[in-house]
Amino acid sequence: MAQSISIVLVLALAFAPLCLCAKTTGGYLYPQFYDRSCPKAQEIVNSIVAKAVAKEARMAASLVRLHFHDCFVKGCDASILLDSSRGIISEKGSNPNRNSARGFEVIDDIKSALEKECPKTVSCADIMALAARDSTVISGGPSWEVPLGRRDSRGASLSGSNSNIPAPNNTFQTILTKFKLQGLGVVDLVALSGKLTHPMPSFELSQTINKVLKFRKLLFREPHNWKCSVHQLQAEALQPVRKWAA
Repeated sequence: MAQSISIVLVLALAFAPLCLCAKTTGGYLYPQFYDRSCPKAQEIVNSIVAKAVAKEARMAASLVRLHFHDCFVKGCDASILLDSSRGIISEKGSNPNRNSARGFEVIDDIKSALEKECPKTVSCADIMALAARDSTVISGGPSWEVPLGRRDSRGASLSGSNSNIPAPNNTFQTILTKFKLQGLGVVDLVALSGKLTHPMPSFELSQTINKVLKFRKLLFREPHNWKCSVHQLQAEALQPVRKWAA
């Protein structure tokens, strides 16, 4: 029986190799990490994300993309939030992020609210993961439990940001290679990058990708006109295709 997964593993699986299975100082990540230390944490994140998206619908996509760009560099550690200072060259100045990455002010607002509720408790890395999930839900996608307990990075990697994150001028094969290095495939690529060209190599793959594209249209407010190339996707089509949960 083919493995069934939800859009969680279409939009959020991109972060799984780096985040969901990561080990923290105190153990593995788990959704109940703040249940005692900051029980209102997820409620606060959701409330502020909802207000930001209500004010500007595009912010939902921006927050998902911000988390995506953070996770592709040094893991989901909020290193993308760091400004340049002594010993740090910010990832904000990398080619994929410069004048492009946005949503920082929403993360700042969430962090400020959480510091008032439970000082020095919730990491920015967890805030970004929750904000990406809530943005997906608010845009019409499904919900999922976010494993928590990440620790924030004290350093950034400008070179990693330039080399690991798919860039607008990358070829399809280059982008696919960057996704595969994170343990991801073509469906994840479409969900997060949308880089494809004409016609579908298999009916099953085309159905899966079309569903992802329809959700991209909601989340990213973009025309539903992406297509796929037979030669580009043939290898992927020969592999078991992940299906949406019934």
